[in-house]
Amino acid sequence: MNPDLDYVRIFDTTLRDGEQCPGAAMSENEKIEIALHLAQMNVDVIEAGFPVSSPVQFQAVERISREVEGPTIAALARAVRGDIEAAAKAILPAKKKRIHTFLASSPIHMKYKLGKEPSEVLKMAVEAVRICKEFVEDVEFSPEDATRSEREFLRELCEAVIEAGATTVNIPDTVGYTTPYEYGELFSFLISKVAGSNKAIFSAHCHNDLGLATANSLAAIRNGARQVECTVNGIGERAGNTAMEEVVMSLRTRKDTFGVQTRIKTEEIAKASYLVKTITGMVVQPNKAIVGANAFAHESGIHQDGVLKNRETYEIMTPESVGIHSNRMVLGRHSGRAGFKDRIVRLGFSPQAEELEAAYQRFLEIADRKKEVFDEDIRALFADESRKSAEDKYVLESFHVTTGTKSTPTASIRISIQGKTKEESATGDGPVDCIFKAIQKATISDAQLSRLVISPVTEGQDALAEASVTLEKDGERVVGKGSSTDIIEACSQAYISALNRFSLS
Repeated sequence: MNPDLDYVRIFDTTLRDGEQCPGAAMSENEKIEIALHLAQMNVDVIEAGFPVSSPVQFQAVERISREVEGPTIAALARAVRGDIEAAAKAILPAKKKRIHTFLASSPIHMKYKLGKEPSEVLKMAVEAVRICKEFVEDVEFSPEDATRSEREFLRELCEAVIEAGATTVNIPDTVGYTTPYEYGELFSFLISKVAGSNKAIFSAHCHNDLGLATANSLAAIRNGARQVECTVNGIGERAGNTAMEEVVMSLRTRKDTFGVQTRIKTEEIAKASYLVKTITGMVVQPNKAIVGANAFAHESGIHQDGVLKNRETYEIMTPESVGIHSNRMVLGRHSGRAGFKDRIVRLGFSPQAEELEAAYQRFLEIADRKKEVFDEDIRALFADESRKSAEDKYVLESFHVTTGTKSTPTASIRISIQGKTKEESATGDGPVDCIFKAIQKATISDAQLSRLVISPVTEGQDALAEASVTLEKDGERVVGKGSSTDIIEACSQAYISALNRFSLS
C-alpha cells in the first residue's frame, strides 16, 4: 500500500466553512486562538479562509499562516486568477501551504450559476490548477456539487485536474443530498476509473442537510477516501458540516471496521468543542454525539448499575479519551491559588499570571454563590476572564434591576467608559431588555441586537449561565460572551463584550 494512504487526513474548515454558519462570525484574534488549538490537536490541514472575499479575511489567513505551525495552511479560491493570486499571497508565510480551488460541476450549477458548457468548465478547471501550481506544489481541486454531477463528466474532470497537477481531489456533497451507499460507491468508481488516481488523495466534504454528513464521510473512507473535510461541533452553513469529533472517534472506536486512523490527539476534542462554542455562540445540543453534555451521562438505574460494575457495559469510549475528566470540583471557597491553578492546567489552559488571578477571584465569588463548583464552571469563567483586555473601552461596574408581574421592569447601570464612570437607567419589556437599553443609552450605541443565546453551563438552580450576544452595526457583526450565576449579569457582560469588539475593530 502507498504509505501516503495509511491514515485519514483531517482537513478542518471551521474557520472557513464553519464561519459561514449564520451568527458564527469570529474576530481575527479568535480565529488565531482556534487555529492554535487545531494545531495542538494535530489536524493535518487548516482551511484558514477565503482571502479574496474581504481585506479582513485576507489578513486573518495571512496571520494564521505566519503564526500557526504544524498543519498545512489552506486558502480557498474560485477558479479565477485573481482569487488564486490572493490566496497565494495570503498563505505565503506558511511553512506548509495549499491552495484549494473549486468550480461547479453539476448540470444545474453549470447551467444556472456559471452559464457554461461542460467543455468550458473542464478547461477552466485545468487552467485554475495550472495557475495554482505557479505558486504552490500542494493543490486541491473541488468539483462543487459533485454528488449531483454526471458521473462520466466527473470522472473526466477529476482525471484532467490530476494530470494538471492537483494533489488532492475533493468530492463535495455541497447540498447534503447524497446517502452513504451512493457516496461510498461514487468514491469506489472514481478511484478505480480515474486514470492517475494513485497520484492524488481523494477527499470527502459533506453537509448535514439530511443528517447524514458523518455517515457519508465514513462511507467514503471505507471506499478509499483518505481526507475528510470537517468542522468542530459540525458547525457550518444550513444544517452544518461533518463533525470532526464524530469522524475521529468513529475511526478510533471502530478500528476493527475501518482499519485506518487519524493523527488527531483526541484528548483535545472537548476543549476544541468548548472553544468553538464560546467563540461563536453556537450552543452544542446536550445529546450531541461525543461532546454534548449528556454524551457520557447515565440516568437509567440499569445503566448506572452496569457502568459502576464495568464501564464498557454502556460506554463504548471513555470520557477521558476526548478530554473530559470528572466534572465534580473538589475545590471550594477555602481552596488556594495553587490548587486552582493545577485544575486550570489540567483542563488544558495555559494561564498567564494576571488571567489566573482574575479567574481565581471570580472563582471565589462563584464558590460563595454555588453549593457545588464543576469543571465546566471553571472553564467558563477562565475563558471569560482570558478574553478581557486592558484595552476594553467599556467595563460594567454595577447594575440594579427591578421587575415584577405588575410593574415596569427598570434597570440602572454604572459603567466605566475609558476610565470615566457614567450612570444611566431605562425601562423595557423585561429585565434583559431594560438593562440592554440602559447600556445603549450609556454608551450611545446604535448597534442592533440580532441574537441572544442563554444556556446553563451546568445543572441545578444555582447553575452558572453563559450568555452570547450578537450585535450588528454598519455591516459588521460581532459576538460577545459573558458568564455568571446571575443571568442578567451574564447578559450584561456579553453585551458589553460585544461593544468592546466594535471598539477594537
